[in-house]
Amino acid sequence: MERLKDRVAVVTGAAQGLGEAIAYRMAAEGCRAVVIADIRQEQAQKTADAIAEKHGCKTLALKVDVTREEDCEAMAQATEEMFDGLDILVANAGILIANDITEFPADAWRRVMDVNLFGYFLSARAAARIMVPRKRGVIIQINSKSGKKGSFRNSAYAASKFGGIGLTQSIALDLAPHGIRVNAVCPGNLLDGTLWQESLYEQYARNQGITVEEVRRKYESQVPLGRGCTYEDVCNVVTFLASDEASYMTGQAINVTGGQEMR
Repeated sequence: MERLKDRVAVVTGAAQGLGEAIAYRMAAEGCRAVVIADIRQEQAQKTADAIAEKHGCKTLALKVDVTREEDCEAMAQATEEMFDGLDILVANAGILIANDITEFPADAWRRVMDVNLFGYFLSARAAARIMVPRKRGVIIQINSKSGKKGSFRNSAYAASKFGGIGLTQSIALDLAPHGIRVNAVCPGNLLDGTLWQESLYEQYARNQGITVEEVRRKYESQVPLGRGCTYEDVCNVVTFLASDEASYMTGQAINVTGGQEMR
């Protein structure tokens, strides 16, 4: 079922990991064009080429640093010029740096906020400027369960995600009169995902004084459904929110946490 038939989607942080999975899903659900926006140009191009080959849709790879205003504006403008529209923005770009509050370097803390919150603002603003004159569009932020509850030795990330939910609700109110919906998705721990495999297991093991294997067991044990979140779990909810099936939903932050977070 092509629930996003003929739409144009932009996914930030889409060169690999969850963003890549979302971009593939956008194409599989019928988007006529998918823009792969990422700071890693070469990997973004590889992802764009692979999606085009598999699904036969148009793709565009763009080098985008979401903390740079000019990059975000150029991303939206290039999408409109090439594909005559911008229907869906998935603001997925994000980073995680964990540390105890007494030892957290200020520049690292600020960097997390810049990418996760300021970058979301810049991306959403650029997309909204294209969507408002057309009186339609969907903006989805990839948030986190850490946007609902504080996170141990993870203050920068949690603060950025709490802020992201406030931003989602606020711009949903701004854009509702223009027929544009804005929602957030709050995944649980993507234990088999790229971010965990390449960074978080080691960070958490070091910061918590346990082994990598103990980190996985610890986080699995906290989930009522007994497993980590998967890319497919997240993509299912993103697709629903992007589709007309969610036409009466805006300003929401939807948990995909296996019951770990219920608020």
